[in-house]
Amino acid sequence: MNPEPPLPLSFSLSELAGSLGDFGTIIPLILAVALVSDVDPRYILFFFGLWFILTGLYYRLPIPLEPMKAIAVVVIAASAAGGISAGEIAAAGLILGVIFLVLGYGRFFSIIERWVPGSVVRGIQLGLALLLFRSSAGFITTDPLFFGVGIAIIIAFMVLVKYRSIPDLSSICVIGAGFIGGILISGIPPVSLIPAPQLVIPAYSDILPATTTLVLPQLVLTIANAILATSLLTKDLFGKDVPPRKFSTTIGLMNLTSVPFGGFPMCHGAGGLAGQYRYGARTGGANIYAGLIFLILALFFTSPQVLSIIAVGVLGALLVFVGIEMGRHSLKTDSLIVTVVIGILALISSMTLAFITGMVIAFVAGWIKKRPVPGTD
Repeated sequence: MNPEPPLPLSFSLSELAGSLGDFGTIIPLILAVALVSDVDPRYILFFFGLWFILTGLYYRLPIPLEPMKAIAVVVIAASAAGGISAGEIAAAGLILGVIFLVLGYGRFFSIIERWVPGSVVRGIQLGLALLLFRSSAGFITTDPLFFGVGIAIIIAFMVLVKYRSIPDLSSICVIGAGFIGGILISGIPPVSLIPAPQLVIPAYSDILPATTTLVLPQLVLTIANAILATSLLTKDLFGKDVPPRKFSTTIGLMNLTSVPFGGFPMCHGAGGLAGQYRYGARTGGANIYAGLIFLILALFFTSPQVLSIIAVGVLGALLVFVGIEMGRHSLKTDSLIVTVVIGILALISSMTLAFITGMVIAFVAGWIKKRPVPGTD
């Protein structure tokens, strides 16, 4: 049997527009982590760019990369209490890299898929959609003018796409408006070249706090959202069955090769996939575009001011429509109660608690459904 030919790559304007679809999530997280920790943003950007290109060439689909959100949130939240060191962040990335590389082999994920109901995965998707809506609310209060500009641009393109059959270039226009607004407010950022990376080796004392504080909450989120939900959404959007073990393997490889040189822990993400698809990405060409953008920023524009040059309101506008795309797919569930409970708990509590609660409810409901009705054979 001849192997299937590789999927084609496209480098159209639609792919370029789609490549920007997850920037509303990636850029605020990178900026916040860089500002509150001793992780160098230059290497975060560099390895994001490198792995965006590699995943685009490997999957030939717009499979996104994102900072590991649980780690990023903990790092940001801990800044007021002394912060988390680069060594602890590196330790967490290396531990997770080993775990997911191991999970990518054998039958681990076939077992995980068998025991994690689809309604639970859909609930994780709904929770992420609600979290995106909540994040966008912060941008409204911070920068209402450019938030409104971004919303207006996206809605205008929705109308034009429907009635004039033109490609949806809304994300390009929104990011462009954000750059112009940022330059008018803050001026042109400085230009400088990236130096050679330095090896970041965690100490033994970093391993225990990294495991308890960073690895455990991220592990559940990555399995549920970055792997299972992304695999499910890939099938929804493209009709392509990408096994979860493949996503696990690339997550392991990207962290083991990036984190020791100053990169931030990375994963895939269903929200990022929804965002890139929403704004036009259909092939791995979108990933290559995104990778080139990040590499250019890393190699030549390396100060944190470059990331903050984008008027944050437009990022909030992008998040709103990414959340709508994610929420729409989350409703393709076989148990709306389980999915909604998980989504609400993810919003008001944590993704880990939401996942555990949803698993319990799903299995109890399944057990009740299978119980014989009294008085029947």
